[in-house]
Parts: sequence; C-alpha cells; structure tokens
Amino acid sequence: MELTAEIEAIRDGLGDPARLLGEFRRAVLLVPLAEGPDGGLMSAVSGGIRWIYAFTDEEALARFAQARGEAESAREWDYLSVLGARLADAVVPMADRPAGVVVNVADDDGSMFFPPVAGIVPDANAVDLAGPGEVA
Repeated sequence: MELTAEIEAIRDGLGDPARLLGEFRRAVLLVPLAEGPDGGLMSAVSGGIRWIYAFTDEEALARFAQARGEAESAREWDYLSVLGARLADAVVPMADRPAGVVVNVADDDGSMFFPPVAGIVPDANAVDLAGPGEVA
C-alpha cells in the first residue's frame, strides 16, 4: 500500500500505525526549498516544533501553493526528492529545535503529521523521551 492510502486508512480508523510509519519511511517525498538568503527546506514553526513540509506528488505540492495564494505567481517551486526515512533520521536531527514532518499539509482529508517522538525520529531528538535531569 502506498503512503496516501495508509494515511486514508488511518484517518478512517482502519489503518495500522506501524504500517503507516513504514510507508512514510519508504516513500519518496517532495520537499520544497525555502526562498530567501537562508534557503534550506521549507518549514514552519508551531508550538515550538519545526514542521518540515513534504508532499507525496507534484499535485499535492501545487495544492499547497494554491492554499498559500501562490499558485498564479511566477514563482518556481524548487524541491528535493527525499526518502521519508532520510527526513526523519538525518534532516530532523539537523533542525534548530524539535522537528517533525507534515505530509500533504494542504489536504484537509489527506494530511498527516509525523511528530518528533520516539519511534518516528531518532531517540536523541524525540521530545517524549527524558534525558538525565530533563522532564518529558
């Protein structure tokens, strides 16, 4: 089953979280590049968490551009193709704060958040695991 189908199954209450995570890790996702001098991957911060935007296909990325009011602009949306596993295991640890991945964020019924918790991101970056002297 592909990632979008697993997301749909989870949202319908019929999915398996482990299968969803496996599909996320195997999926090739489109991650838009941020404009401006700092560049990097496009993301947003909410609740102290940096959410990296990722999309399952160009159509989902186009819906995101449209939701931002940028579909008709002359802006070219450059992006990288990245495995979900690479985002979780290599990109999240490089973030300036706790980070997770949000897939197809502009799709009301098809988006899914992969938060910075144990089992999704490396334990060292999981906000739900307490280190010595820390509170989870």
